[in-house]
Amino acid sequence: MNYIIRKAIKGDVADILRLVKELATYEKEPEAVVVTLREMEEDGFGPNAIYRAFVAETEGNIVGMALYYTKYSTWKGKAIYLDDIIVSESYRRYGIGGKLFEEVIKVCKEMNVRKIDWQVLHWNEPAIQFYKKYSTVFSKEWMNCTLYEAELNNLKL
Repeated sequence: MNYIIRKAIKGDVADILRLVKELATYEKEPEAVVVTLREMEEDGFGPNAIYRAFVAETEGNIVGMALYYTKYSTWKGKAIYLDDIIVSESYRRYGIGGKLFEEVIKVCKEMNVRKIDWQVLHWNEPAIQFYKKYSTVFSKEWMNCTLYEAELNNLKL
């Protein structure tokens, strides 16, 4: 299979959002995606862009993406958070996910970050096996914590 990995452009955002929705369906939470195309365009390509992405393209079709952003660790300093790597189901097993991941790793090296963080669902065995190939350290100490919009709005400060 011939494909290219390149930096995402604003015109790719509709396909990126399509892939996000595909992943949400795979993770059995299709209704959880509430971000809009306009938000993603502004947040990734507006004057105060907060994320960057790579896309995988074959025959003019976007079939994969990796979305990441810079974060800061008080213990380690500059870091990258990899929010998602997504490859359309029919294009998996061609090495596309690995190439997307490696592009983000290259960014980490160029930026001299000390770590890259991401999450993987405990039941997503194919993803776990994929990350094990990269000598990933799986945390047994840290719990994920979240305040969603409803909780944030209900807090009386």
